[in-house]
Amino acid sequence: MTTVADPQEAAARSFADAKSIGLFVLSPHPIRLVELDRRGRPLGYRVTGREPHRAAPAAGTFRDALDELLRRAGPGEVRIDGDVDPADPELVWLDPYDRKLVSAVEALGMACDLLRHRARTARRTFAVGLTRWKRPAAQTFLDGPNGPPRFLRDAEAAAREAQAASGRVAAWASRRTEAVEEAARSAGVPFGRLEDGFLRSVGLGSAFVGPLSLVLDETGIYYDPSVPSDLETLLREADIPPGLTARAAALRERLVAANVTKYNIGVDRPPVVPEGRFGVLVPGQVEDDASILKGAGAIRTNLGLLGAARERRPDAFIVYKPHPDVVAGYRRGAAPEAEVSRLADAVVIDGSVAALYPQCRAVETMTSLSGFEALLRGLQVTTHGQPFYAGWGLTEDLAPPHPKRGRARSLDELVAAALILYPLYVDPVSGLPCGPEIALDRLLAARALAETPRGRLAARIRHAYALGRHRLLGPIARRLR
Repeated sequence: MTTVADPQEAAARSFADAKSIGLFVLSPHPIRLVELDRRGRPLGYRVTGREPHRAAPAAGTFRDALDELLRRAGPGEVRIDGDVDPADPELVWLDPYDRKLVSAVEALGMACDLLRHRARTARRTFAVGLTRWKRPAAQTFLDGPNGPPRFLRDAEAAAREAQAASGRVAAWASRRTEAVEEAARSAGVPFGRLEDGFLRSVGLGSAFVGPLSLVLDETGIYYDPSVPSDLETLLREADIPPGLTARAAALRERLVAANVTKYNIGVDRPPVVPEGRFGVLVPGQVEDDASILKGAGAIRTNLGLLGAARERRPDAFIVYKPHPDVVAGYRRGAAPEAEVSRLADAVVIDGSVAALYPQCRAVETMTSLSGFEALLRGLQVTTHGQPFYAGWGLTEDLAPPHPKRGRARSLDELVAAALILYPLYVDPVSGLPCGPEIALDRLLAARALAETPRGRLAARIRHAYALGRHRLLGPIARRLR
């Protein structure tokens, strides 16, 4: 194999002729992304001298995919040499992450995911107050066309640097951000809130497991209904085309089939809901979590939620699943055992929440992401607060109606907004920005590794380390919130 303009090409041809073997000649692909070329992972090549290979066709049309690519590309980010025939047998299209052969439409879709990420991170980020363990992940997610993020302690210094660089100031959303927001406002620069995405990891963030997705929200944050968020604006205003909802449906089906949740922890246990009973899952939450402080309604405790669920459904088989952060001892929210036993028919401590969804027909929650995961699986969901997935016609909502919601959305439109358009994803293998499908591939590989003896040992060591840190530093962190 050789490349066009290779000084050894003539010698290679002579050698191939003498040995009666084939010679492959690679030349640049007619569609090139500058960022992929810079990383040594081009979209593909033109290959002559080989038997044509056809990748399996993908949904959608080449022209639509190319138009989307050009619409998302910034100046100089994409180069196209002449007309491109997707049926050209000499063109080889490659997945930039695993370098597998893919169709032209699939390759362009992956390129669009990368460009969407680069557009979101085009402003350089000056982050204030991020803990040291969060910085490596933030560095990866926020590295954009105008440079990697800078981490600073002082809000006014960050605002000055952001102003000089036409960048943004950012902070972790669940921390006290008032001073940082005011510094950004005074300097006339955007302020972004950072938070974990919904397809996160195999293991808890509180156990210092890095995320596969990150939220960067420049208007609010998804769990605070008192102000608009980028996610709420997407759901209220965005035109979500049929092609995107079809992609969301395929993603949803994969997530459900693979029993994927936000943290993907817990072991499978025998069924707890007796056959023929109406199972209701009540997921516990961390009671001092920002989503409770900002988004809960009149019911703000796990015990209060259990009592409301029992009052509403006196004949149901209620399964209470405490939050894993609480079970692990990292966060607050433990309810008195005697009261829990009086209200719940079963309490599942270390079992997987994914295994409980098929056993139940309904979920009662304050603001838990379990409500969203239950919607993906077709369960009835009742909200006692105002989580991001409430108010769109998909849930029974007991809290006062949200004045800025009310537009009916389909389930797959919700999935498209929450899992495709809103978060940022980065492939931990290649380091490239990616879409949720690649992140899901990596998550499943990490989950398989976690189930090995080596993976279980690593989890025990991580838990011991995390528990020690939380017991030592947790009281200090709570006072700083």
